[in-house]
Order: sequence, then structure tokens, then C-alpha cells
Amino acid sequence: MSPPGTFLHNRPMIAPFRNVAIFAKPRTEGNRPALQQVLLHVVRLVEQAGLTALIEAGTTEAVGLREFQGHTLVELGQKADVAIVLGGDGTMLGIARDLSAFRIPLIGIHFGRLGFITDIGLDEMPDVLAEMLAGRYETDRRTLLEAEVLRDGASMYRGRAFNDVVVSHGSAGGIVGFTVRVDGATMYHQRADGVILATPTGSTAYALSASGPILHPSLSGLVLAPVAPHTLSNRPITLPDSVVVEIELTELRDASAHFDMQLFSQLQPGDIVRAQLSPDRITLLHPAGYNYFETLRRKLHWNVMSGEPAGRA
Repeated sequence: MSPPGTFLHNRPMIAPFRNVAIFAKPRTEGNRPALQQVLLHVVRLVEQAGLTALIEAGTTEAVGLREFQGHTLVELGQKADVAIVLGGDGTMLGIARDLSAFRIPLIGIHFGRLGFITDIGLDEMPDVLAEMLAGRYETDRRTLLEAEVLRDGASMYRGRAFNDVVVSHGSAGGIVGFTVRVDGATMYHQRADGVILATPTGSTAYALSASGPILHPSLSGLVLAPVAPHTLSNRPITLPDSVVVEIELTELRDASAHFDMQLFSQLQPGDIVRAQLSPDRITLLHPAGYNYFETLRRKLHWNVMSGEPAGRA
């Protein structure tokens, strides 16, 4: 077995599947008919592979497929051998967090805007998905953060994050004052719009816009990046993923702790957001021959030459 976080390049893995969980993006206003057709196509491909399709209950409701039996998350966690997620990266983040305790590998089909981790396009889906369901794919294990909000020593909120844990100002805006400690040692006192603690997966998300480095998924590290710091010499730093990071709010401001920018908890002065690596991992499955750098080239337009249109693949 590969160590946690190991990224396997060009090593197709063979494993039989029987039950396939299927999820779609929860909000489908304006594109329900299109999403419904794609979802039905996925179900047909699963059944043509001789496997059983198990559609998540919220998906059947959101997409309008009431003729199919819906299954709860717990049922899917107990029965499914693999999960197919149809949506954008935001959809995948939420499903990955929910399924992380069940250790079910995930296949992402892109039906959204960005697609760093939902990497199978709709045009290639029929051929690629059939190959993957037959056992020809790459395995990519990713790390996960777990964090809690402490108030006077008591835990007020717990959450997990696939991308990042962020402390930032609330709706009132303004600068947030905070202290960052790593394994109990004070790193710095800072005033900024916020601070981001990101996994290697999250290094291409919000942390990237805060000038943080991109971490290859195989690296055992975390990115700590201030957002618009008041002290311009304060720069992003890469930390080992074995550390415990504490972010203590020190100034009276409207502030929140965000988990993948999808879950949040309100903060008060003196609150501490404590984050560390989760013992669980998220396993992504990619098409055979998948290359991480090709994804970066396409999504970040690294392949754009002078005079070449930016949207060109």
C-alpha cells in the first residue's frame, strides 16, 4: 500500500466494482434538463458495465428522477465500491468530505466551471468512464484537514476541509487581527483580510490567488497564506503536514472560519481555530494515463503561447 498522499503516475489500477454511487450538483436551476440527460447516460454506462447504479436521494430530488430509488449517504457509504460525482469542483469538495469516513474512491465528471478535480469532460465521458468502470484508472490519494473552533477551551464547531480552512473578516469587512501558532510556538501576529491554511489540493484554489505556491499532491505539506496582509513582508509559507496550526482571533471584528468556503462558523475575539491533518484520506480515480501537469497547463493556461487565444486547450 502506498503511503498517505502518494500520487501514482501512470500506474493503472485494477479493482472490481459492484455498486456505484452517483451524485450530482445539488443546485441545478436553469440546467436541470441537461444534467438529467447526462445523469441518465451515466446510469446507462454503469448498467452496461454490469454494475448496480445507486443514486443519492438528494440527487434524485434535485434532478427530478423520482422514478429511481434514492439512497441516503449512510446507505451509499455502506454499499458503494466507488462514487461518481457529476458537477464542478465545489460539488466534489462537498461529496468528498461527506464520504471521507467511508473511504470510497471518487470519479469526477466535469459539469461546472473549473474542473481541477472533476477532470473527465462530457465529450469523453462514454469511453473514459467505461474504461474506468472496467478497472483501468489511476489512483490519486489526497489529504484532508480537520479543524475545530475553540471558545474558552470548549469546542464550538468541528469541520473538515478538502481544500482549505480560512479565517477572514465577515460581512462588515475590515482587517482581522490574529495570532498564528504552529505546534504551540508563535509564528506571527498579523493584521490582514484573513489567513488560509490549504492542503496540496487547495493550493490551486483560494491560496493560489493569495500568491501561495502550488504543491504537488504527493507532497506532505500545507500552505499557510495571509490574505492582503497589513505587513507586506509577511509571505506564504509551506509547513509540514504533521503540525497543528492554531489561529487565534485577537481583535474585535466580524470574522468567520470557513471550511472549503462551504461551511462556516462565526468567530469572537479570543476564539481559536485549531487545524491539523485528518487520519482519513480522499482517493480520486483518474483516467489511465492521467497527468497532473497536463491539468495545470489546461486550467492555468500554461500552454498559451504569444498570440494564442487564452481559452485554447
